[in-house]
Amino acid sequence: MEKLGVMVCGHGSRDVEAITEFKAVAAGIAERLPEFPADYGFLEFARPIIRDGLDRLRERGVNRVLAVPGMLFAAGHAKDDIPSVLNTYQAQHPGLTINYGRELAVDTKLLQVAAERIEAAEKKADRQVPRAETLLMVVGRGTSDPDANSNITKVARMLWEGMGFGWMEVCYSGVTFPLVGPGLEHAVKLGYKRIIVFPYFLFTGILVKRIYSITDEMAARHPEIEFLKADYLNDHPLILDAFAERVREILSGENKMNCQLCKYRTQVLGFEAEVGRAQESHHHHVEGIGTNGDHHHDHGHHHDHDHDHHHDHSHGDDHHHHDHSHDHDHRHDHGHSHDHGHGHTHTHFPHPHADHPHGPGKRSPDRL
Repeated sequence: MEKLGVMVCGHGSRDVEAITEFKAVAAGIAERLPEFPADYGFLEFARPIIRDGLDRLRERGVNRVLAVPGMLFAAGHAKDDIPSVLNTYQAQHPGLTINYGRELAVDTKLLQVAAERIEAAEKKADRQVPRAETLLMVVGRGTSDPDANSNITKVARMLWEGMGFGWMEVCYSGVTFPLVGPGLEHAVKLGYKRIIVFPYFLFTGILVKRIYSITDEMAARHPEIEFLKADYLNDHPLILDAFAERVREILSGENKMNCQLCKYRTQVLGFEAEVGRAQESHHHHVEGIGTNGDHHHDHGHHHDHDHDHHHDHSHGDDHHHHDHSHDHDHRHDHGHSHDHGHGHTHTHFPHPHADHPHGPGKRSPDRL
């Protein structure tokens, strides 16, 4: 008989608070899906890794896994790394089926949470400033996928128009441009009395804390402008509801990822060289590195599989049912370095404008 289980796949972080928050979200998702056993795991920098969570589900008799990326948008981790790990695990365990769901994406529930976070920051302010005299700065994670990056701009525009701010700007914590420092340097020139910095992130971590730190530095340099720091999304009940919806979409057949602007499928301006690249992960060397300073690798458990993850996936129009073949022909070559505060460098396929003056290629040590 078929027994279903739910697997929440996270990126991982060296920040203990970030891992704690992710675990709380995974628990909240499980509470909303009481009919299924549920577990979680990380790609890197924290335990349990995804394989561990899948092992535990199998031990509970699960033979069909409904897996979702615990991420806002579909970039390299959601399109390449997680599917590669899941594909490899499924191949090693005959009789196990893994169906892969879509990311949260642009969702009205998340927009409502974002508005609440921004409003809460306004309420904590010492003085009232009209929104018409306020600039909203939305900060995205930043990826090597232009479609994911553009979703931040769409979210920001919807918040700007829906809440009536005087102006809106977007910047990113890494990989693409503009970074937070250059973004804020531009924003202060526009003459607004207040700037609200809102990290559109699910969890805290090194990057969110650096965003806030750079905001503090900019506020000290520009005392004539009031800077407010809005909270990130975190485990708001509507976030948990949206994740539960993504799981149920798999069963209802509504699990459709938007591929119209996927750089692996069509020639997106500037990213033409990545069409048809194979799907693979380069995170195996940091699987299981914990947040507690445990930096050793358990080679006997984590490295017992072939790392040459080549998957020949077609790009047919119906390829996003995610029955875990994932139907993407992704080879994610990892040409930028992740700034996670660790010694290794796993690289992504190079961004076409890596040397942009406001991007990571020109980043100074004190600017994000």
